[in-house]
Amino acid sequence: MRTNNSKVKNTIISVYFVLILLAVLFATVFRAFSDVTDNPAFTFLIIVFGFVMLLVLVHYISKYFEYDSDGIKVVAINRGLLLSEKYNYREHRLEFEKERLYAFKFRNYIVYKTLTFCLKDSRGRKTKQSFNVTLVSRKKRRYIRQSLSKIIKMNKNKKD
Repeated sequence: MRTNNSKVKNTIISVYFVLILLAVLFATVFRAFSDVTDNPAFTFLIIVFGFVMLLVLVHYISKYFEYDSDGIKVVAINRGLLLSEKYNYREHRLEFEKERLYAFKFRNYIVYKTLTFCLKDSRGRKTKQSFNVTLVSRKKRRYIRQSLSKIIKMNKNKKD
């Protein structure tokens, strides 16, 4: 099964655009925030700090996710959503044989979702690899869960 969240890119670009417009709007009318403090420089710093935090949060959450379980190996890729065609930054790739998977877990934090693969190597050591699946739709996460459950079930049947 193959899936990805490539259609989310336009939404993230729109969110960045709205955040920048709001920053410009608040920068021009920051006198409305004089109730917070009488010092305009301090008010401006509060506004700038708030928007920088929002931009960092959106940048941290917005990642492209690709999952492919066709064939012998499973491939999972996380990479930055913006500029990923030209610059290969923030890429996290995992490629493993299906027999190595012994568990997986989806974790749902308030604004962040992860998928953790639990793998065994040839020596029996266990490792965990986590991926950002925040922008993957609920339907696609359900398909990924079904695919991984099927792989784990096949692995358990091979051992018996």
